Amino acid sequence: MPAYHSAFNEATDLRSIGGMSFLPIKTKFRGPASNADPNAEDIIDEALNLFRANVLFRNFEIKGDADRVLIYLILYITECLNKLTKNPSLRDAEKTLGTLALSNFAIPGDALFPLNALYPAPANKADADLLRQYISQLRQEMGVRLPHRIYENDKPGKWWMCFHKRKFMNKSL
Repeated sequence: MPAYHSAFNEATDLRSIGGMSFLPIKTKFRGPASNADPNAEDIIDEALNLFRANVLFRNFEIKGDADRVLIYLILYITECLNKLTKNPSLRDAEKTLGTLALSNFAIPGDALFPLNALYPAPANKADADLLRQYISQLRQEMGVRLPHRIYENDKPGKWWMCFHKRKFMNKSL
């Protein structure tokens, strides 16, 4: 059974830096991503919907730049779930994930980025800064949406938390 790929791979009119498409997202955070239609699914929704199915795969064929964004978000969701293993309340989880989103992180081309073999490095420093802003915007929006998706009665749902030890593609951020 093949892994699920991003539905946004067909979009060819989007800017791409470091192998990642700058997809529109529904967000209130400032950044380079444009605002998506509030009634349509964006890449954050897609990553949340496909996480539990795709995290089981060790191999993932990249079919477009949107798949690279999806891979990054799946790895970031795993990192977020690891931060929530102590079962904090919903409010504490929002604070924890907000802090995690703003913490220092590696981007493609950095020595500490775990997927440098799959992602080309940005061409110059300006592109690297723009990519860092975009990834930060994705991380902040994921930090807002994830707790509301996984929490049930002020506790993280067991059907989400059972995936916190899984390593998608045997990688972690």
